[in-house]
Amino acid sequence: MDHTRDPCPWVILNDFGGAFAMGGFRNSPVGERRIGAITAVKLRAPVLGGNFGVWGGLFSSFDCAVRGIRRKEDPWNPIIAGFFTGGALAVRGGYKAARNGAIGCAVLLAVIEGVGIGFQRMFAASTKLELPPPPPSNEKAFA
Repeated sequence: MDHTRDPCPWVILNDFGGAFAMGGFRNSPVGERRIGAITAVKLRAPVLGGNFGVWGGLFSSFDCAVRGIRRKEDPWNPIIAGFFTGGALAVRGGYKAARNGAIGCAVLLAVIEGVGIGFQRMFAASTKLELPPPPPSNEKAFA
C-alpha cells in the first residue's frame, strides 16, 4: 500500500485542483503585451484549466476505483485508469472516438509508468550501498 498519497476521496479533490492550476498556468499565452496577456489569461485560462482539471478528477476517480476493485497497488492501476479516462472523455464522439481515446490515454500512461519505473531502477542502482569485505580473521591471535 502506498502511504505517501492521501486517501482516495481526498486525492480526487487534490488532483482536480492541482490539475486545474497546472492547466491554467501551462496554457496561458506567452509573448503578448501585458494587458492582452492578462485579458487572455482571465478569459481562457479558466476554461483550459477546467478541462485539465476534469481530466485529473476523472483519472483520480478511476484510479481509486481500480485500486479498490483490484486490491493492489501496481503500475497497472494508472494504465487502466487512463484507459477509462480517455474513453470517458471521448465518449460523446462515438464508439471509435472513445476507443481511440481510451487506447491513446492508456498508452500515454503506460509510457509515463515505464519511464517512472526506469528512473526508480536507475537511481536505486546508483544509491545501493556496498559494504567493504570483512577484514581477514586472525585465528592465531586468539589461540
